Amino acid sequence: MLDRPTIQAIAAELSAAARDRATVPLLSTRHLEMTVEDSYAVQKVWVEQGIATGRRLVGRKIGLTSKVMQQATGITEPDYGAIFADMVYETGSVIPFDQYSNVRIEVELAFVLAEPLTGPDVSLFDVLSATQYVVPALEILSSRIELPGRTIVDTIADNAAMGGMVVGGRPVAVDAVDLRWVGALLYRNETIEESGVAAAVLDHPATGVAWLANKLAQHGTRLEAGDIVLAGSFTRPLWVERGDTIHADYGTLGAITCRFS
Repeated sequence: MLDRPTIQAIAAELSAAARDRATVPLLSTRHLEMTVEDSYAVQKVWVEQGIATGRRLVGRKIGLTSKVMQQATGITEPDYGAIFADMVYETGSVIPFDQYSNVRIEVELAFVLAEPLTGPDVSLFDVLSATQYVVPALEILSSRIELPGRTIVDTIADNAAMGGMVVGGRPVAVDAVDLRWVGALLYRNETIEESGVAAAVLDHPATGVAWLANKLAQHGTRLEAGDIVLAGSFTRPLWVERGDTIHADYGTLGAITCRFS
């Protein structure tokens, strides 16, 4: 376990890396005793610092929802990060490439809550009941910690690699479609690079939201009415370069387009 001054120092280091569009060496090799709970403590300090500077917390993201990614990181559950209002873009946006480090895109669904969700016993059905609507979203991954050799403690401390998100398409009620079978085609510069269906996220994308509500309860907080929850990717991360145009076709749920300049 790390002491409080070390946790605060790591949070400050990551804040500086985000400001300078830089990456820092692996935390897991510099702090061998660092645990998952230490990483969430670092993330919490980082979030508090953001709020103190006037940033507005609008929701959470869920990561590592696929079995492949969990096996790669040696864990058996997802992780989560924070979403601030200045991280959210609308479809059609031109996004500054230099704002992020190690830029990648993932295809997801975002749940927007009408009611709070308080763990520890939140179920998938509680999530569906509390959701105002679901809408297509792309997650922009940005890593402030060097990529080769990253472990789960690195990822969580780095706000689960959350950089930003792009929202678009058609919002739908949870009972308007079978969310498990929502699919998407992901294009980069007019070429299909990835495709998938939302059932790849823990068999149902709402399962991840229930996990998040219960995990947040362990950390003394909850999901609030109005929160946006990125429920996890159902494609592999797609690397993005400056000048790339990204287009995600969600079929009957519409599409999202953005360009990195």
